[in-house]
Parts: sequence; C-alpha cells; structure tokens
Amino acid sequence: MRLTGPALRLTVLIGESDTWHHKPLFTEIVHRAHGAGLAGASVFRGIEGFGASSRIHTSRLLSLSEDLPVAVVVVDTEERIRAFLPQLDELVTEGLVVLDPCEVIRYTGRGAAPESEGEPE
Repeated sequence: MRLTGPALRLTVLIGESDTWHHKPLFTEIVHRAHGAGLAGASVFRGIEGFGASSRIHTSRLLSLSEDLPVAVVVVDTEERIRAFLPQLDELVTEGLVVLDPCEVIRYTGRGAAPESEGEPE
C-alpha cells in the first residue's frame, strides 16, 4: 500500500488498564483498525499523564504505575479514518479521541516495489 499527501491522524488516548471483553482496549483498537484495512496503527505507552479524573499517573511512583497513559495512533485518508470512528464510539467509554490533519510524505508497505530506479526502499 502506498499513501502520500493529505491524510488524517487519529489519536486515541486511554489508560493502559482499560479493557474490552477482558483484553487490553488498545489491542482491540489495533485489531479493529487492521480489520478495517487501515494503513497501520501504533501504540505508545506514556511515562506520565493525567486525564479527566485529574489523577496523575506516573511510572515514577509504584502505586500509580499500573494505569499509565497509552496513545493509539492511526494515519490514513480522511475518508477511511472517519469511516472507522463508529467503532471507536463503541469501544472508548473513557478517554480522548483526537483527529489532526497531516501530510504523509511517504508510506510504502514492506515488500512493495520501489517507486523509481535507484530509490531506496
């Protein structure tokens, strides 16, 4: 798959301990994004943060390090990202969903042929 030009970045900010049917919520989001044929998804674990509860979660305090912030980031075309949003409505009961316009400079899946001779993969 190749993707360049205007795109939409979807960021879902949730807690590491949030679950969906007894498995991590971030895992369910990634699997659904994959099932929807989106370009890709990455999960980033935060080291400190707070949300609507105003409780600071940090990796520096053992007692609060069990629910660190997690960001799931997906970039694809606006049409494909917006088509995916209803699934997030079902999954995310507490958290923050952010959409940002962005520009993809180059995205080529592994194993794809290079765009021109001499261009690195």
